[in-house]
Amino acid sequence: MKILVVCGAGASSTFVALRLRRSATLRGLTVSVTAITETDLLVRLSAAVARSPVDVVLIGPHLAPAFVAMAQQCADHGAQARLLPTSIFTDRDGEAALDLALNAMGAHP
Repeated sequence: MKILVVCGAGASSTFVALRLRRSATLRGLTVSVTAITETDLLVRLSAAVARSPVDVVLIGPHLAPAFVAMAQQCADHGAQARLLPTSIFTDRDGEAALDLALNAMGAHP
């Protein structure tokens, strides 16, 4: 499963992505997780279509006002978009983010 974690500047998404990767590894799951900025989303989605499509895009809660438009961009490129809860930055183990991604793919944790 290929996951993008999006935030405004890329700092907070980096920590979420790191914890998400760690959680997936502990569960024995193979995932590719990349932290990106909001401005990189469309470029990353477009580039990924040709190589390895993105499955899930997890969008930081501070980007909620732009979520509908971002989710449409994701859908246009075959990816599921989910808005991360505000508690995501205090989730120390990445379980909540991983569960959200798995649920987006129809898998149940």
